Amino acid sequence: MSQAVLHSMLFFIVAAGIFTMTPGLDTAMVLRTSTGEGAAAGKAVSVGICIGLWVWGMSAAFGLTALLAASQLAYNVVKWAGAAYLLYLGISLLVKPRSTAFDESDAVKNSGSKNRHKDFLLRGFFSNILNPKVGLFYVTFLPQFIPHEVNVARYSLMLAAIHVVITLAWFWILVALTATMRHFLSRSGVVRTLDRMTGCIFVGFGLKLAVSRN
Repeated sequence: MSQAVLHSMLFFIVAAGIFTMTPGLDTAMVLRTSTGEGAAAGKAVSVGICIGLWVWGMSAAFGLTALLAASQLAYNVVKWAGAAYLLYLGISLLVKPRSTAFDESDAVKNSGSKNRHKDFLLRGFFSNILNPKVGLFYVTFLPQFIPHEVNVARYSLMLAAIHVVITLAWFWILVALTATMRHFLSRSGVVRTLDRMTGCIFVGFGLKLAVSRN
């Protein structure tokens, strides 16, 4: 493994870890399901969400391969669109971080009533796969962690797999520590800090993407 590949993997793990631990709809869904329906249901929802992530990751990997191989113009279009999107997200989080992490109405809407575990898995899957922001995350983030000497599709799939593993591990930790972690992640100071950390990452990667070359 080359030094460039090792560095890109380490940076991606850090960035993906912070992104995963930032509370959002998926986190609220896992916490609400595990609280109201039990640990097994919470794990099933987590698996469904991660299957959705993998589908998004595969789509981004093969799409990136086609776009990056097509032309310099295609690369520049993706680059500037991605940079603008990342800067917008980053500045928004820095200027107006949230004070609360969980929207109770969304959590209730997505948690549903007691069903078989496969129903919770499907609920997690569709909650994730119908969220276009997940696809935008992969399309804008993955190119920044792909060294020149690697196969774009295979390396993108590997990064997506790493993100899926990180996400599943984090969600299962939340399931195991539902009560204490929910209280901690609901603190306004913690939410603001996580939002600002994510905002700094988005701005930094947006600037990096804007000055990058194919």
